[in-house]
Amino acid sequence: MTDPVTHPDTLPSGNIDKSKIIRHAATVILIRDKATRPQVLMGQRGAKAAFMPNKFVFPGGAVDRADADVPLASAGAEPCLTRLGEQADASLAPAFLAAAIRELWEETGQILGERTAWAGDVPEAWQGFADAGFVPSAEGLAFVFRAITPKGRPRRFDARFFAADADRLQTDPDDFTGAEDELSHLQWIPLDDVRRFDLPFITEVVLAEITGNLPDLGAPKQVPFFNNDDEKCLFERLGGVRPLA
Repeated sequence: MTDPVTHPDTLPSGNIDKSKIIRHAATVILIRDKATRPQVLMGQRGAKAAFMPNKFVFPGGAVDRADADVPLASAGAEPCLTRLGEQADASLAPAFLAAAIRELWEETGQILGERTAWAGDVPEAWQGFADAGFVPSAEGLAFVFRAITPKGRPRRFDARFFAADADRLQTDPDDFTGAEDELSHLQWIPLDDVRRFDLPFITEVVLAEITGNLPDLGAPKQVPFFNNDDEKCLFERLGGVRPLA
């Protein structure tokens, strides 16, 4: 049983209405052949899924409390770490990065990591990753987008999206035999063909941001943030160069 990390003001108590709980989440946008005909790794959610049924999505999911204790071979780089802490608890930044790597592993069987031994006990959710001989590494993960699910949906997430070059994978990018069954039809979809798939609105927006920056997969000057919290609905930007005085 996972213990998801939620917003402090939406912590469950008594009878839980899951539509009112905002859970932190992390997602990986893997791109390969970025300089020629870029492709993105996506899979289809099940028809009976409570959140975004039948939609084609990036690998990702809720941040677990155990993710905060995972040793990262590379703990990420600036400016991403600072921006992960904007309008958020900065201490959660390592958990966001670890969760993105774990969700990628669970849903696709793909590994972003470094071949070395773990220090200390391995959390249950990470045992398969460790057994493969790797420690997770956030090297090359760029924080590129953040979005809070609007009110009224059956599940709500505060999702951080991370982009990475598929060249950083330690695994065969076409081998999905290690994937769990949460996503079906895992495949590399050319970006110039992706709109014929059934995509969530926010996925289309994120892909437009990524496509506009290619072949650069580094941290953008500013991180777009769809802030659909309970008080307001705003499109904001995190970080960036301050205007000259």
